Amino acid sequence: MVAAMELEICSDTAAGIAAADAGGADRIELCAGLALGGLTPSQGLMELAGQGPLPCRAMIRPRAGDFVFCDADFAVMARDIAAARAAGLEGVVLGAATASGVLDLDMLARLRARATGMGATLHRVIDTLATPLDAIDQAVALGFDRILTSGCAPSAHAGRAQLRAMVAHAAGRITIMAGAGITASNAGAIIADTGVRALHGSCSGPAAHSAHGELPVHGGGEPETLRVTDPAKIAALRAAMQGP
Repeated sequence: MVAAMELEICSDTAAGIAAADAGGADRIELCAGLALGGLTPSQGLMELAGQGPLPCRAMIRPRAGDFVFCDADFAVMARDIAAARAAGLEGVVLGAATASGVLDLDMLARLRARATGMGATLHRVIDTLATPLDAIDQAVALGFDRILTSGCAPSAHAGRAQLRAMVAHAAGRITIMAGAGITASNAGAIIADTGVRALHGSCSGPAAHSAHGELPVHGGGEPETLRVTDPAKIAALRAAMQGP
């Protein structure tokens, strides 16, 4: 039997949580600072998501930048995992690497132990590694149940060949979820060319009022444009995932 397609929507706002449900998403990846690649959401946002109808996994990433974390970072992440559990979230999204460019297995094992009984996604740290297929085996051994990846490319569409290799290597042991630049217009090709059964996207656009009331970014320059999750884009992506 072919597994049903799954759609995960990443959001960093309360409105995005509601939009994901209205548009027909299966799951939410909850973050703060999507413009920074996703950081740990606030306790308040986690609690709100935990009261919603969709399963939700919280990004556990205490800062922007690389994925090389120290013991002080671990102390923060351990508390954030506890907050996600207390909020009733279904799982967490984790990732850590060493300075030599491989998964930090010790750090990930410690984090995964703190999330015992919760679902766990290995995030796009895998796209920074020299040997991503080895990382799939390691993620399985650590108890992760899905991996978010663009196929080590700037977008999932550009990474289709590597995504296909990753799906084949995973061989059903773990879900390979394609993400980065996913839209209704390219979803069909990504699914057909790679064999993935799960997609991840933001389905967002600029807010209608985003040109007003913004402060300039630190150091001057143009302000960051507010983006909002669009239920219509989610519904269109969901329809595209089902094929013609």
